[in-house]
Amino acid sequence: MAILEPFAMPARRCARLVEISNVATHRLAPVLASLLAWALLVTLPAARAEAPRVVGALEVVGSDTLAPLMMAWGEQLERRYPGLRLQLQATGSATVPPALVEGTSRVGAMSRRMTADERAAFVNRYAYPPLAVPVALDSLTVFVHRNNPLEAISLAELDAVFSETRRCAGGGPIRAWGELGLKGRWQERRIALHGRNSASGTYGVFKGEVLCHGDFRPATNEYPGSSAVVAAVADNVTGIGYVGMGYLNAMVKPLALVDNAGRRVPPTPRSVVRGTYPLTRTLYLYVNLPPEERLPALEQVFFDWVLSASGQASVAEAGFVPLAEATLRQARRKLRLDDL
Repeated sequence: MAILEPFAMPARRCARLVEISNVATHRLAPVLASLLAWALLVTLPAARAEAPRVVGALEVVGSDTLAPLMMAWGEQLERRYPGLRLQLQATGSATVPPALVEGTSRVGAMSRRMTADERAAFVNRYAYPPLAVPVALDSLTVFVHRNNPLEAISLAELDAVFSETRRCAGGGPIRAWGELGLKGRWQERRIALHGRNSASGTYGVFKGEVLCHGDFRPATNEYPGSSAVVAAVADNVTGIGYVGMGYLNAMVKPLALVDNAGRRVPPTPRSVVRGTYPLTRTLYLYVNLPPEERLPALEQVFFDWVLSASGQASVAEAGFVPLAEATLRQARRKLRLDDL
């Protein structure tokens, strides 16, 4: 079965995470997610019926956000190819660039794009850039305890809540729920901050998009995994946190984001597909593939599955949003999957 290292995630744990992700999908937009998956099944090519026999371990490092989805893909492929093993080290997106540069892995999962410096280090080593392969869409979702009456928050307010430097908000700090408009017993309650650690791509996206690359408040509780952030807010009625949409469950409540026009935009598959949700992001697999070369057999069958109708159906089941058909076909062309 697929192996997750060093943060152990056995198959049963992965199944539970996928089950939790399914709850999030049902809660956010079940009909739309089903329609997206159905449309992909109709229009996209199926995974190759006949593929070369593959034996060996495919080692992937990187994103905790992508870990449940990677494990689901790995278990599906292992049933299809009994000699294949997926070994995933969910150590965070920041660990991908050095692993690719050092050659300890050829494939890395990232919940953000590589920075210019990270790409430059790779090019300096190999004289060609790493190949970024989009695999899913996600909303970086801000959420609170299920009993919190708050329904929406603006990006400026988020900066004032989470940031020490407040580069985006520009005003004073927000420390109590009453400063966000809550009344009664909530008015004086202090806001408890929960988020990811600096190795995480989710941390990097939030820091860049919400904090304008400012500093997090020292009071922010940081966790190595998204599940831990959700659990912390679920156990703390005054808590607020942020994770990818696939990790939400019924114990917490996602907040709509207020856009520049004053409209409340919820983190749903519809708003992600339309690009109206302010914190929409693409999830990537980066691969070390020299120009004009084909993927090795293990990587070939893996990417063929991920970018197929079956692989994208798993994206919806895990609580994320499948890619548009045109994006998938472009990714398949870059990897020359349909030339085989």
